[in-house]
Amino acid sequence: MEIINTVAAWFLKKRIHQIGLFVENPHEVQHEWFRTLIARAIDTDWGRKYNYADIVDYEDFCRKVPISYYDDLKPFIEQARSGDYDVLWPGRIRWFAKSSGTTNDKSKFIPVSEESLEECHYKGGKDMLAFYYRNFPDSTLLNGKAIGVAGSSHPDQKGDQDSFVGDLSAILMNNLPLWAHITKTPQLSVALMENWDEKVNLIASHTINDDVRLISGVPSWMLVILRKVLEMSGKQYINDVWPNFELVVHGGVSFKPYQKQFAALFNRPVNYLEVYNASEGFFGVQDSPDRDDMLLMLDYGVFYEFITLEDLEAQNGNTLRVSEVSLGVNYAMIISTNAGLWRYVIGDTVVFTSLKPYRIKITGRTSSYINVVGEELMVNNADKAIENACSHTHSVIKEYTAAPFYDENGTPIRHQWLIEFDVAPADLEYFCHVFDTSLRAANSDYEAKRYNDMILQAPMLTVLSENTFLRWLKAKGRVGGQYKIPRLSNSRQILEEILSYNA
Repeated sequence: MEIINTVAAWFLKKRIHQIGLFVENPHEVQHEWFRTLIARAIDTDWGRKYNYADIVDYEDFCRKVPISYYDDLKPFIEQARSGDYDVLWPGRIRWFAKSSGTTNDKSKFIPVSEESLEECHYKGGKDMLAFYYRNFPDSTLLNGKAIGVAGSSHPDQKGDQDSFVGDLSAILMNNLPLWAHITKTPQLSVALMENWDEKVNLIASHTINDDVRLISGVPSWMLVILRKVLEMSGKQYINDVWPNFELVVHGGVSFKPYQKQFAALFNRPVNYLEVYNASEGFFGVQDSPDRDDMLLMLDYGVFYEFITLEDLEAQNGNTLRVSEVSLGVNYAMIISTNAGLWRYVIGDTVVFTSLKPYRIKITGRTSSYINVVGEELMVNNADKAIENACSHTHSVIKEYTAAPFYDENGTPIRHQWLIEFDVAPADLEYFCHVFDTSLRAANSDYEAKRYNDMILQAPMLTVLSENTFLRWLKAKGRVGGQYKIPRLSNSRQILEEILSYNA
């Protein structure tokens, strides 16, 4: 294994030089990918419909091609799932990442082309390691094993037997080259099992005696596996099970609500690294341990556009290229990719923290916020307030969600927060006070609506019993690596559903 670490570290260092090229020339790199994507798709069904052959520049692209959501692309995706060639992207798409989102049961099937696998997802994984070895040159990470928390996949009933649907993580694991499996644990048949309860037990039992040094996935599901490892081993800390463990790679949701839960599992410092890897593509990597943002990766076969939430709601099409964005503005991200997603609203909101180079933070979802009286409360506001309240009260939160609470006349009067604690505060009233104060400090619109309780009253906190969120996830069929708890919603539907599972 040592030779793998040495050789891999050398190759990864060479990639750092290539990354430097797009960091120095971001607009040129994005323009080149724009031209490449358009040229590749000219003879596809989509390209012919929107006359890609005559697109001369970005402005022409905006005039000819509408901003799209999943329902706009769905007829083309269904056609591709049936086995047709050259629909959204040249050739045949054989993999579709199944994504139910975080707010409803409707499944989305995101096309994953061979190009997006190699030029985007796998490239992102290698770049993550490149940054890690740059920042920790003495690391022996690849001398040991890595656990990837994956979902499952199966043949697509709409296509033939060589067409598959499943979690992105399963698609990535299924298509890894043979040499990459040397560092993976457990064996593929266990990692891709569908029965989550059985899978967790087998992952834990199969890896306890391995030299595990890395785990990656959505934080909540990584915690489930790590706690199961401790339970089975009888150890108090993960380092007692895996002495060489050094890295947690996380993504999908903000890590802030989970930091203390992870810290409690280790008796010495370990490293954490955030990635922005979605079913639609790999978009960002935390390139420095001293920062809490991510470098926007511009040479992965993705052309980026951004639009303010106000302009998105107004449907006026005022999109911006990377060269036109501003710092500190919440943007919805729009992508055109080498898997055939065109001007696609991915559903995430981001804010730019740096323009040289371009760095971002994920602030939430276009559908995950509360704005019933003009408070415009975003997930990043809530995460910061939760973190601050926990710090002041020495408490630890496992999960939370929130929605408006209405009076008998149907008027929104406050926000209701469902919270499941790992370590509950001694004084819940004080926790609520700090939380509310922190929300006011983080969001001026919320602060204005809270003034003298005139529009919004103090938050209402409802403490849930242990594993309430997990029971809801299981009942909704959302058990597994990619599924996350929806944080904020203007509707009470999800909140009421979760409440019904509170024992």
